[in-house]
Amino acid sequence: MFSDPGTFIIYDGDCPFCSEYVKLLRLRDAIGPVSLINAREDHPAVHYAVSKGVDFDQEMALIMKGEIHSDADCMNRLALMSTGAGPFNAVMARVFASPRVSRALYPVLRTGRNLTLRLMGRRRIAETAKPQ
Repeated sequence: MFSDPGTFIIYDGDCPFCSEYVKLLRLRDAIGPVSLINAREDHPAVHYAVSKGVDFDQEMALIMKGEIHSDADCMNRLALMSTGAGPFNAVMARVFASPRVSRALYPVLRTGRNLTLRLMGRRRIAETAKPQ
C-alpha cells in the first residue's frame, strides 16, 4: 500500500517528449508541491502504480492522495489542473481538457513516443526494471 498523500507524476525519464512535458507543466503554480518521478527509478510510487496495473511502457501516471490516473485520463487530469499560463500550458489545457479528445489523441502520442524511443535505441522500462 502506498500511503503518501502527495501528488506524483510518473513518466518515462528516457523519453524526451515525456521529460519536456513534465518540466513545462506549471502544476506547482496551480496545486502546490508535485513530485516528478522517472518510472525507471526504484521508487515506492512507481511500485504502487505498477501493482495497480499501470504499464509505464505504454502510459504515464498521476497519483493524487493514493488515487491513480493513467493513460488519457492522466493527460486530461493534468490539463484540468494546469494554470494555462504560457503558450505550452495554454495549448495543453485547451486540447486535453476534453476527455474525448484526450482518449483520441493519447494513442497517437504513445505511438510517437514508442517509435522515438526505438529509433533512439532506448530499452523498454520492463526490460530495465529491477526485481523487487
